[in-house]
Amino acid sequence: MRPLGRVGALGPVLVCTEIQRAWWLTALGAEGHLDDLPALTVRPARWPLLCPQVGHSTYGRGWLEAPDGSGTLTDPIALGAAFGPTSALPAEAFG
Repeated sequence: MRPLGRVGALGPVLVCTEIQRAWWLTALGAEGHLDDLPALTVRPARWPLLCPQVGHSTYGRGWLEAPDGSGTLTDPIALGAAFGPTSALPAEAFG
């Protein structure tokens, strides 16, 4: 996940170390910017996601970049740029 930090703020980001997975919280309609990226899966609205309180972890899940209380979500265009084919991310960012 560290290489993703080079592209700027891509949070809030929830991670699970047990299954090596991350979830970026985005606004509704993000799939239009992300649906053609095989490295990402966009879940539908109301898809349940167990999230611990900020500062705590639950079932191996914790916040890599915690919500700040402002309601700001991950910009889908920036997230798509981070994972897209023209991304400047090094290969290790993709596993």
